[in-house]
Amino acid sequence: MDPHEAFRAEVEQNIDGLAGDADLQALSRVWIREVTPHKWAYNFSWFGRPAIQLPNDAWALQELVWKVRPDLIIETGIAHGGSLIYSASLLALLDLCDATEKGEVLDPRKPGRKVLGIDIDIRAHNRAAIEAHPLFARIDMIEGSSIAEETVAKVREIASGHERILVCLDSNHTHDHVLAELEAYAPLVTMGSYCIVFDTLVDDMPERLSADRPWGPGNSPKSAVHAFLKSNAGFEIDSRIDKKLLITVAPDGFLRRIG
Repeated sequence: MDPHEAFRAEVEQNIDGLAGDADLQALSRVWIREVTPHKWAYNFSWFGRPAIQLPNDAWALQELVWKVRPDLIIETGIAHGGSLIYSASLLALLDLCDATEKGEVLDPRKPGRKVLGIDIDIRAHNRAAIEAHPLFARIDMIEGSSIAEETVAKVREIASGHERILVCLDSNHTHDHVLAELEAYAPLVTMGSYCIVFDTLVDDMPERLSADRPWGPGNSPKSAVHAFLKSNAGFEIDSRIDKKLLITVAPDGFLRRIG
């Protein structure tokens, strides 16, 4: 067997073992439960901007970006902008790789792949920091509710000019809001690409951890995902991803377009 294929086969066996280890999967949820009150996800930044994500999930997104090679990433939820900067940096690297393979010189003044961020409230200090960032040329932002008709129309217009699209949903985590986002933006995901629904973990955590929020177990991104899949056979849960990550906020949240 080719050594690269042999290593990939070994990795697949590793993931099989992790997926079948119920105790280890449960222990990972316990770990997240205990670290959540400490706001552990707040501790990380990317290229100078706070990125409120678990490092494992960021790594998974990197793997998907390389696999899918999107020319547009749509993100709902901006906060401090670290996630936008992260996605923009991944797309910049893709453009660099493409140029290198073609023997061309990448012109940084002409960004190709782009990120589109949507948030109901882009706070002035965050907007200023994002706009001042060296990667801002790759970022567009829309301020408004992600499920408002006018916002969805703007996003669809921008998306129409792109061939490969990946979507990340990470704004209001109530069932109704996430379901509306899925209905609006999942159709924009191209074949073989992904719609990543973050914070599905809410459904697996004690209710006390979301007591001060409008969402909670049973009223969460995960409940929205399962409701969406009942009437959308064109998507499936890629459970291999969250099973191998162990530490993730998106169990059942990596949705692959298959039809």
